[in-house]
Amino acid sequence: MKVLYTRISTIDQNTDRQRVNAKDFRLVVEDKCSGAIPFFEREGGKEILKYLNEGILTSLSVWEIDRLGRDLRDVLNTIYYFNERGITIYFINQGLKTLDESGKENPISKLIISILGIVGEMERTQIKERQKEGIRIAKLKGLYKGRKAGNVEDVHAFLNKPQNKKVIDLLKLGLSAKDAASAAKVHANTVTKIKKHAFPKGANK
Repeated sequence: MKVLYTRISTIDQNTDRQRVNAKDFRLVVEDKCSGAIPFFEREGGKEILKYLNEGILTSLSVWEIDRLGRDLRDVLNTIYYFNERGITIYFINQGLKTLDESGKENPISKLIISILGIVGEMERTQIKERQKEGIRIAKLKGLYKGRKAGNVEDVHAFLNKPQNKKVIDLLKLGLSAKDAASAAKVHANTVTKIKKHAFPKGANK
């Protein structure tokens, strides 16, 4: 089974760019989480691992290396895990694959992947540093007040997002939080937040 894996960091982003060839795959698995989270600790990563262990996964495709992860060690460990089981990972936009036609590790791809992985990790570090510097400057100017508690309008807008409304409907039908998250393709943390605001008295489990 050929699987396409996509990942975005927030619920406000979309995976359209990563799904350009989605019709060529039997299944598309999507994660909404930080690239710093180890691959096999993500909901999508766990699902793919299940298919791998069941012997039905034949290849995994990802739009770019940083979609697989932004921690170089985890990216390389993930690739090694798939390589050891003879499963090729294709990085579509970069035209790279982890194994050659004979099933052996592709040394050129390994070198390029390592370099691009380092770049992705550096980008994540730089983003965090810029955020810290921005907060520091704002504090010096007396402009930084920290995160404000969400008001009624914020919560209303959050609950009325199409995917979140779908989660609410699924929870009302009796689905578990995990099943609702999977069906609506949202992160488990999003379902927890939805339950907090939509079912404040624990009306739905």
